[in-house]
Amino acid sequence: MDYRTHSRLSHRANIFKALAHPSRLLIVEELAKRERCVCELTEKIGADVSTVSKHLSVLKNAGIVSDEKRGAQVWYELQMPCVLSFFDCVERSITARAEFQLEVEREARS
Repeated sequence: MDYRTHSRLSHRANIFKALAHPSRLLIVEELAKRERCVCELTEKIGADVSTVSKHLSVLKNAGIVSDEKRGAQVWYELQMPCVLSFFDCVERSITARAEFQLEVEREARS
């Protein structure tokens, strides 16, 4: 693999790694609706500010979200809305797999 290909795929892998946590997926879903401050995300996730801030840092370092300090609060915004299309693809795949599994189980019972 040449350097350019490796670099491109490494960047892609970093984005997938950043998304690979349920709390970070929830953060992305919430930011898709509107920008949020850490305090709002803390309530939604049910974790402390430090934990949510770490999750946001991972997403920010991957370029998925951006932040803006306003007074004492930091507000976050989704910078990579195209990940929502990926989420839709994943949901369709999960649904199709579940439907297939149900069909297999029904046939096994017959």
